Amino acid sequence: MQPNQPAPQSGSQPGQLDPVAGERLSHADRIFTSDLSVNEFALLHGAGFEPIELVMGVSVYHVGFQFTGIRQQQELPVLTEATYRARWNAMSRMQAEADTLKADGIVGVRLSWRQHGESLEHLEFIAIGTAVRFAKAPGSYRRPNGQAFTSHLSGQDLVTLLRTGYAPVAFVMGNCVFHVAVQGFRQMLSQMGRNMEMPQWTQGNYEARELAMSRMQAEAERDGATGVTGVSVDISNYAWGYHTVEFYASGTAVRRINAGDPITPQFTLGMNS
Repeated sequence: MQPNQPAPQSGSQPGQLDPVAGERLSHADRIFTSDLSVNEFALLHGAGFEPIELVMGVSVYHVGFQFTGIRQQQELPVLTEATYRARWNAMSRMQAEADTLKADGIVGVRLSWRQHGESLEHLEFIAIGTAVRFAKAPGSYRRPNGQAFTSHLSGQDLVTLLRTGYAPVAFVMGNCVFHVAVQGFRQMLSQMGRNMEMPQWTQGNYEARELAMSRMQAEAERDGATGVTGVSVDISNYAWGYHTVEFYASGTAVRRINAGDPITPQFTLGMNS
C-alpha cells in the first residue's frame, strides 16, 4: 500500500466475489476462456499450466478535488490516493475471481483506464488476465499467503522466468500525482531563445518518479519478493492540466524457488531477411 494511505480493510467489498461474476465462474469447469495467444497457450501447457478462466475486475471511481497554488511544487495526496485505490479495487476483484477458482496464478495481467462518461472526474480502471492452474501439483505456485500469484508477464516470459528458478509473486505498483510549479515571468523571459534546463520540471519529475518507484518496491518487499521484473513507468495527466502529472510504476515481483536450469542463447535466421 502507498505510504500515508489507509490499508484496505480485510473482507472489504473490492476483495469479495461479485454475484454476477460468480454465476459465470460456476461454469469454468466445462470450458475455459483465455486471452492467451496460441503460442502462449502452447508454452504454458508445456510448462504444466492449464488455463481455467478469464478473470477481471473493474472500479469506476470519482476523483476528488484538491486545491494547490500555481507556484506550489508538491505531491497531491488526494489525487494520488484516488488513482491508486481505484487500481487496487480493480485488482482485488480480479484476485477474488482467481481465488474462487482455486487458481495458482493469473498471467498476462493488464491494468488499463479510461474516462467514464462525460465527467472528467470519473475514471474507470479495468484489470484482466487468465487464471491458470499447475496441473501436476495444484496450489504449489500460489503466494505464501495462499492467494493466486498475479503477473503481467507474457506466456513466453513466464516460462523463461520459471526455467531460471524464479516464480512470480504479485503484480506490484506505485504512483504519485505531482503538481509542477508554474515558472515566473522573469524566468520565462530569461529562457526565451536560449537552450537551458527548466529546473522545476526536472526536479518535479524526478521526485514523482522516485516516489512511484519506491512505493512499487515497498509492495514487493511486503509480499516477500526478492526482485521486480518487467518494470515500466508511465506518465499521464488525465484531465488535470499541463502542470499536474501522474507517474505510475508497475512490474511483477518474483521470488527464487530453486536453482533453475542454465539457458543457452540460440541464434535464429529470419526467412524474410
